[in-house]
Amino acid sequence: MSTAAKEEIHRHRVYDTAKLPTIGSMAEGDTRLFFNRELSLLNFHARVLDEASNVSNPLLERLKFLGIFSSNLDEFFMIRVSGLKEEVDGKVTELSPDGMTPAEQLNELRLRILPLIQNQAKVFREEILPELRRKGIDVTKYDRLEPHERKQMGEYFTENILPVLTPLAVDRSHPFPFISPSSLNLGLIVSAPNKPSPADPPKSKFEPRFVRIKVPSVVPRLIPVGLSTTRFVLLEDVIEANVEHLFPGMRPGACYRFRVTRDADIDIRESEASDLLSLIQEELRKRRFGSPVRLEVSSDMPTEMIQYLSESLELTEEDVYKVDAPLALQDFLSLYDIDRPDLKDEPFTPATPQWLGQESIFEAISARDILVHHPYDSYDCVTEFIDAAVEDENVVAIKMCLYRTGAESPIPPALIRASEQGKQVTTLIEIKARFDEEPNIEWAQQLDEAGVHVVYGVIGLKTHCKLTLVVRREGAALKRYVHIASGNYNPTTSCTYTDVGLFTADPEIGADATDLFNYLTGCSRQTEYRKLLVAPVNLREKMTGLIDREIEHRNAGREARIVAKFNRLADKQIIQKLYEASNAGVEIDIIVRGICMLRPGVAALSENITVRSIVGRFLEHSRIFHFHNGGEDEVYIGSADWMSRNLQNRIEVIAPVTDRPLKNYLKDVVLPGYLRDNVKAHELNAGGEYVRVLRGPDDAGFDCQSFFVGHTAAS
Repeated sequence: MSTAAKEEIHRHRVYDTAKLPTIGSMAEGDTRLFFNRELSLLNFHARVLDEASNVSNPLLERLKFLGIFSSNLDEFFMIRVSGLKEEVDGKVTELSPDGMTPAEQLNELRLRILPLIQNQAKVFREEILPELRRKGIDVTKYDRLEPHERKQMGEYFTENILPVLTPLAVDRSHPFPFISPSSLNLGLIVSAPNKPSPADPPKSKFEPRFVRIKVPSVVPRLIPVGLSTTRFVLLEDVIEANVEHLFPGMRPGACYRFRVTRDADIDIRESEASDLLSLIQEELRKRRFGSPVRLEVSSDMPTEMIQYLSESLELTEEDVYKVDAPLALQDFLSLYDIDRPDLKDEPFTPATPQWLGQESIFEAISARDILVHHPYDSYDCVTEFIDAAVEDENVVAIKMCLYRTGAESPIPPALIRASEQGKQVTTLIEIKARFDEEPNIEWAQQLDEAGVHVVYGVIGLKTHCKLTLVVRREGAALKRYVHIASGNYNPTTSCTYTDVGLFTADPEIGADATDLFNYLTGCSRQTEYRKLLVAPVNLREKMTGLIDREIEHRNAGREARIVAKFNRLADKQIIQKLYEASNAGVEIDIIVRGICMLRPGVAALSENITVRSIVGRFLEHSRIFHFHNGGEDEVYIGSADWMSRNLQNRIEVIAPVTDRPLKNYLKDVVLPGYLRDNVKAHELNAGGEYVRVLRGPDDAGFDCQSFFVGHTAAS
């Protein structure tokens, strides 16, 4: 990069203003030290939406980003907004670290969300849909159908849609219906015909009634026109065009779309539970009936109907969001399944580690540690490691932590086979993993019925670590093989998440893994580990110590540097320690996916800290930590972010990578690749804004995710 470009970037990063704090003003409660957590998370969602506008992305990839943004925003309301609303209702007076009340946060969030959904709708209407049409994929209006096509669609309605529709009218004998969470609905007013029917009683009067029609989820949202595989009409449009069939003899009005988001944050009081499994199952039933937190309506819905819906749902005007596009754009992701490789990212074949297919996986791991970098390295190596443990007659025990497995995962069936073969199999299944509770409960029950020792976690803590321990008899001794990773044991998400994993036969790590499983299954009070960093036992202390060591190196005149990559940075103690390190002169590069409460680039506070975020083809999920240590570099991988919940309210595992080639790959290839990215990277400035990384006029574009496709740990 040219000198001029570097100087411009430095001017962009460093803010020297009296309005911002300095190291000397780091008093407890100084709200200027931190960004707001919820606003920071919303900023990540905005960066996802930004990729939908990026014309350098293939068209169907842009559509995918629109759908991801919709799903992300749904969850944001279900969890984050609902939590703030509960605080307001509970009259919580505690301020956020940046000094905002819950009500102030809600107001600020709405101000920022409104332009985002407007931009999303505009991109969809004015860019994505027209361009799809030009490329031969058409989501057409019903009134654009030819007469014979309307006839066919009417027949489809009669045969496939009408039987599953249930219009619900509201009157004195029919209360306002329950609106299921995230369902798509039509609202309309039904009136009496202009001329009374001879069957009407004398002097009878029919008052107009509000009717809700739930758009059925058992019918595809995008209905093919005729035999076409690339031309569709929306299900709700078909219902509206044929709505008179639901109200014979009546006069239905225009249909308007609406959608309700409900509180989905399960309140688990484990200390009061005699049976955690039953408690979770009961709370899952309650989730469906959570309080409404958002009402989305089509932009053409009349004010009177919006007011009626809001009052019926006990929502305010501030909870209503008008959308000038189809609601629930994530449903349009079905278009991604169309066979149009020219409209998608170029496919690639993940690298296969050289040890796969050899005579013995265990011999390969015994020879040296093995690092895998997903999705660039095939996830088959993980499932083959587990399958090998199942089939190997010398393996006597398999212990595994499962956080998010997925309904179709091959891993639980493999563990069932191992148990049926007489191996000792233990699984810790975290049934409190948000939105994965149901598949985890289902797998837990199947595993338990097959004789697997199933543990549901530790009271008061979530078990978030990704850890497998295999015990194998070799001669007269037992040897332990361990897999430690940043990602879940979910082969489906492994194709779209970036993660790292370590296979090792290190005796000390094996002993640590044994102690940790004893803690998880037997309620031991293990407080010391040989090599592993374990939350909530020693992870915070060890990470703080590693930062302190860099400060000591810098104070002694030695080079000091920290590069950390994770999903979220929201622990006040860690952030203040990073400020201290920056002020001492330690160079710190943070690569974060979502929340970052640290304020970088402030003179005399954080001018030696940069924060960047990569939003690209794959969801960044790996956690990697590099400490320069005066030239004796140390690198760690694992499951934990620098969040208070990860450091003190979860079971997390971070492991050192000691094999020199593997360590060099992470510190000299992977982390520098993220810091070099000038295509998908954004940098966070001291004002809280993420801006795309500046590229000098002579600088070639570098997309780190594309680079890793050809430069993997396996290769």
